[in-house]
Amino acid sequence: MMNKLRALVTEEQGQGMTEYGLVLGLIAVAVVATLVMLRTEITNIFTDALNTVQSRSTTP
Repeated sequence: MMNKLRALVTEEQGQGMTEYGLVLGLIAVAVVATLVMLRTEITNIFTDALNTVQSRSTTP
């Protein structure tokens, strides 16, 4: 019985998944922060593309 309790305390299988989750969370925060910082530039790119498509569709 005591061996089973020790195995539960020293078991490290769940630790790897926790580390992967933390790394994934950090990457998600970095992506969101980058998108927030580049919001104006990204909006301008899509606006320019939309204007180009619209102007080509109205001219014969």
